Amino acid sequence: MKLEPRRVEAFLNDPGTARAVLLYGDDAGLITDRAMRLVRRIAGDRADPFRAVELTRDVITLLSEEMTALSLTGGRRVIRVRDASDGCTADVEKALAGPGDALLVLEAHGLPTRSRLRTALEKAAGGVAIGCYAMEGGGLGRELRDRLRERGVGLDPAAQAWLEMRLSGDLAAARGEIEKLALYIGPNGIADLEAARVCVGDLASVSIEDAVFAATAGDVTRTDRALALAMAEGAAPVAVLRVALGHIQRLHRARLVVDAGAGPSEAVRSVRPPLFFRREPDFVKALRLWPAPRLAAAAAAVWRDESACKRTGAPADSICRRAILTLALRAAALTA
Repeated sequence: MKLEPRRVEAFLNDPGTARAVLLYGDDAGLITDRAMRLVRRIAGDRADPFRAVELTRDVITLLSEEMTALSLTGGRRVIRVRDASDGCTADVEKALAGPGDALLVLEAHGLPTRSRLRTALEKAAGGVAIGCYAMEGGGLGRELRDRLRERGVGLDPAAQAWLEMRLSGDLAAARGEIEKLALYIGPNGIADLEAARVCVGDLASVSIEDAVFAATAGDVTRTDRALALAMAEGAAPVAVLRVALGHIQRLHRARLVVDAGAGPSEAVRSVRPPLFFRREPDFVKALRLWPAPRLAAAAAAVWRDESACKRTGAPADSICRRAILTLALRAAALTA
């Protein structure tokens, strides 16, 4: 059975009689987090070693034996395979065809779209397949609020919008940044935009912003330099394109405000999350250069490039560099 996203949380809290769970997708952090939750749900917070077992692919032939083994301390057992792949399919099918009430948790980051293992789990009685993809928008917003609330920290709307744009991606990395922010604010405090920028911002994210703001302002040389610096500082191509997409969408909304009769300054004040003051000159320049239809087309192009980067084997660095420099060249052409 392929589990729908809206049912995932309830399942993680109570997997019921499921015998095998496949966690697949592009978010390694989310896969690991969900696997750990399932292990704790079955074997307890301290993961009783008599009830929790880990197997690697080189000993996957032991799976059937582990699925039927009984715990010395009583209770249901859980078997975790961190590096599952299509090569495990036959052993998994054999184990599910046999007896035993243990729960098998398979972690398969980067599993192919037409995966034999995924197909087998979706068809098997007691099998569950759960997609684990980068949380964005509302899902990430809820994660931010819930994690900070657990630590007694509030989150204002401007900070949430900024954090959603910065942290969409790997859940493990996002949670690390949330933890830093919670420690910075302290119990009973409110995380505002300034605190989020100070605590969560890093050199790579600053360089990404430098690149995308320079690109839409038509400064090709500055774009190239900032993008190279961002990549050298460890920025992921998908993260760069996601920031670029959010920036273009903000520009597009502001441009529509201008087209409705407002001045550039009023349009800038309407932007959410609010602009950092030193970004305003590039933003205003871009606002004057780009008509709304061209911004809409640019957003669609960047979205396609982001999707292309996520394909297995795609030259993500090249796709990202081409996308950002294309923006800069198009903006430069608009100034001619």
